[in-house]
Amino acid sequence: MDGTEHLSVRREGATLVLTLNRPEARNALSLPMLVGLYDGWLAADADDTVRSVVLTGAGGAFCAGMDLKALADGEMAGQEYRDRLAADPDLHWKAMLRHHRPRKPVVAAVEGPCVAGGTEILQGTDIRVAGQSATFGLFEVRRGLFPIGGSTVRLPRQIPRTHALEMLLTGRPYSAREAADVGLVGHVVPDGTALEEALAVAERINACGPLAVEAVKASVYETADLSEAEGLAAELKRGWPVFDTADAKEGARAFAEKRPPVYRRA
Repeated sequence: MDGTEHLSVRREGATLVLTLNRPEARNALSLPMLVGLYDGWLAADADDTVRSVVLTGAGGAFCAGMDLKALADGEMAGQEYRDRLAADPDLHWKAMLRHHRPRKPVVAAVEGPCVAGGTEILQGTDIRVAGQSATFGLFEVRRGLFPIGGSTVRLPRQIPRTHALEMLLTGRPYSAREAADVGLVGHVVPDGTALEEALAVAERINACGPLAVEAVKASVYETADLSEAEGLAAELKRGWPVFDTADAKEGARAFAEKRPPVYRRA
């Protein structure tokens, strides 16, 4: 997989763990990391044995945003990475989950700084766990920049508008507890345990029917901007086919027989 020197990839059972791996730079985004991330999303969706993805960072940091100097100077980016970007100019947006939505659920495990581009990637994940000392924020306006990774669109849809505007317009840092209070993250845990908790959440997802999980995730996002009537109609189109699967029958049978279900994506 490309970009593995800046992104480590491993399996934990049915979970694919993607780790941003530039701790010396607080996991700031480099071109090799972005290539690796995009390849990771594609690999997870292409492998039916993967039921969830956990995204985290190495060295007590999640992501300090884009490494603008490295990208501008072409540092740490061999010709193969520049060729990938030239072949797909949208690749960096797909890597950051701006123009790509993985089919499998993505759980974020955040320790330390998760700011600027880190907070923007976070908004593309589905479930978020933070260590109690984690920090969040969109600092772009403080530098005369624009948070172009999707935050002016996504953040007001994910947290109350007044909180979204304060985060966007002041560029101030937010603690993990503040982030949880406004709804940006769902869990705050002791420092050093975010990955453990994220893997536990992923394992609970993995125990469910994968076709049902993927259909539920798709329905939530597909219906987000529809009227209630349109959303309910779209939900039926996603939901009814799930009941006709062998996995649905296995779930009911396992319940009746008081045993764990064995799902086969069928």
